[in-house]
Amino acid sequence: MRRIGIDVGGTNTDAVLIDGNKVVAAVKTFTTEDVTSGVRAALKEIVTQAGDAARIVEAVMIGTTHYTNAVVQRRNLGRAAAIRISLPASASLLPFCDWPSDLAAEVNGGVHMVHGGHEYDGRPLVPMNGREIAQAARSIRQNGVDAIAISATFSPLTSECEQQAADIVRNEHPDARITLSSKLGRIGLLERENVALMNASLVGLADEITQSFVDAVAESGLKAKLFITQNDGTVVVAEEARDYPVYSFASGPTNSMRGAALLAGIDDAMVCDVGGTTADIGCLIQGFPREANNVVEVGGVRTLFRMPDLLSIAIGGGTIVQREPHKVGPVSVGYRLADEAMVFGGSTVTCTDIAVAAGLIDLGDRARVAGLDRHFIDSTLTTIYGEIADSVDRMKTDAEPVPLLAVGGGAMLIPDTIPGISEVVHVEHEAVANAVGAAIAQISGETDKIYRDMSREDAIEAAKAGAIESAVRSGADRETIKVIEVEDLPLSYLPGHAIRTRVRVVGEASIGNAS
Repeated sequence: MRRIGIDVGGTNTDAVLIDGNKVVAAVKTFTTEDVTSGVRAALKEIVTQAGDAARIVEAVMIGTTHYTNAVVQRRNLGRAAAIRISLPASASLLPFCDWPSDLAAEVNGGVHMVHGGHEYDGRPLVPMNGREIAQAARSIRQNGVDAIAISATFSPLTSECEQQAADIVRNEHPDARITLSSKLGRIGLLERENVALMNASLVGLADEITQSFVDAVAESGLKAKLFITQNDGTVVVAEEARDYPVYSFASGPTNSMRGAALLAGIDDAMVCDVGGTTADIGCLIQGFPREANNVVEVGGVRTLFRMPDLLSIAIGGGTIVQREPHKVGPVSVGYRLADEAMVFGGSTVTCTDIAVAAGLIDLGDRARVAGLDRHFIDSTLTTIYGEIADSVDRMKTDAEPVPLLAVGGGAMLIPDTIPGISEVVHVEHEAVANAVGAAIAQISGETDKIYRDMSREDAIEAAKAGAIESAVRSGADRETIKVIEVEDLPLSYLPGHAIRTRVRVVGEASIGNAS
């Protein structure tokens, strides 16, 4: 199957066309300020370069930084109202209480606390008050807010209150775009509520962005299905991406890790992806990034949901290097690299200039950096190598030496030897590994449920069946689905024999079923 993968970074927009697992064509362009026009340009260039091979492209997979940038830069966010079902408990810390004040002021569309929720063992805290839910929905509608995040205590264990509340809200506010925290987060009310509110604030932008991608694919002349990449290295059809934009927050680094695994033919390794703005370090397990099991901050907000375990440092091709005092980063010229870097005629010393001056890469006009002092170049490289080595050591969980896959447009900044690393592997097309990862992304399905009065084996089989059906509904080909993660936890505090089982599966996109 021929597919086009596109990944939008802070500095570059990369695109590849692959046939099976073979890269047919690849392009690297600078990201544009509005991002979307850069995607259009990359699509046009890859189609032109591929020629006849582009005529039978069946799918286009796009990874985007739009949503992360919106939160970090406090731009293009909508107002979102919070309905928390938890009274009389959880009244001391209200929704938005731990958000940065400027972000909360931008997003907060009202807070409504109502009675209900569950205890940790699944028993109702108190009966949910439907009248309070209806009153909250009417108030939100009168205030002109359409995005609503509903959270309830321990809803990942039983989402009954959130589901019932959503039905009441839709009856009172038919135009509401509702996000249920149980669909996104895990145990931990504040973090789960935070990600639901963040998602609700982004659904308006997700509509615009997704439609712009749909239009870009249509304008390219391709008769291909559009998919959006997600944090876990999988994709969803464009329509589903409209409802859950937060699942695309870390899709860029994840795409790079998946692409690195394919290009190197290695499924278990450390990965360092050096882009134009940051270097992202993570761990591959069976070809997928290790998932974070702790709190992840996005734009200063604590969240806990499906995210890769990554460490990002301010080392990239566009990172600014100061002379006096000598300092590397954290500021980057980003997509302005082509205008501001010395090798391209600018006056700002960047890590790209250092790499060119040191002979690590042939890019731009090397004569423009010939005057850089050798001690300055060596000191900068020592700093870069040290930060990368320290970061890799922090992300390793085993003392045994493992390979490290070096990818990204700034991969030349990765040292050849790193303590605890058996070898540093550079691969063909490493500069566009992110787009390769997007192109090979699969569709996932997940089940996370509590099973009662069942053996462990039966509970796992039931969870597998549920996860497979979830993947098929999302557009996966049933014949290609495989299980990549199984987690089970006996719940001794529940009556009878209870076990919480989570299973995740992935499969190839069934183009005929995707819609």
